[in-house]
Amino acid sequence: MIKLFSKSLGRNVGFRGLVKMATGPTYVIQYRRKRKGVTDYKKRLNILKSKKDRLVVRSSNKHTLVQLIRYNPDGDMVIASAHSSELKKFGWNHNTSNTPTAYLTGLLGGLRAKSKDIRTAILDNGLLTSVKGNGIYSALKGAVDSGLEIQHDESVFPTESRIRGEHIVNYTKKDIATDFDKIKKVILDKFNK
Repeated sequence: MIKLFSKSLGRNVGFRGLVKMATGPTYVIQYRRKRKGVTDYKKRLNILKSKKDRLVVRSSNKHTLVQLIRYNPDGDMVIASAHSSELKKFGWNHNTSNTPTAYLTGLLGGLRAKSKDIRTAILDNGLLTSVKGNGIYSALKGAVDSGLEIQHDESVFPTESRIRGEHIVNYTKKDIATDFDKIKKVILDKFNK
């Protein structure tokens, strides 16, 4: 006769006195990037379902990065990229993390994408908070002005005076608006040859 409970051991006992062990975990470990709060996989999946290239805008305290990324099962591929520190090559001598810089970086990234025959994209702002008129939408405005077709609402863009940097003149005493127009013309001339 087989004992199913042993008073001396105080636990369930199987055949020949062996203790029954757990057969698998009772929980599922999340992906590392989800645990760390780096990727929202539900949002990413919805963007990938559109089958369009992604315009990824990332900003830090010092710089803005704009990339056009194409999905690949082996790993996403960066097709075109622009970094705000590259604007110094065009003559930009101002801060590289403000609204005019984000616009110029988006314009540069959009023109590079167009030169590689990319016509449409979808905005991917990742985990960044969407605030009307912030640097993300300034970069988006630059990419749209470069000729990329990106679904957007005009009301989220910063005003033209903010994009040109006229609000910065009040406290820096530098004429950033004229420099903005010069750099924009230099970037457009480089790609419209």
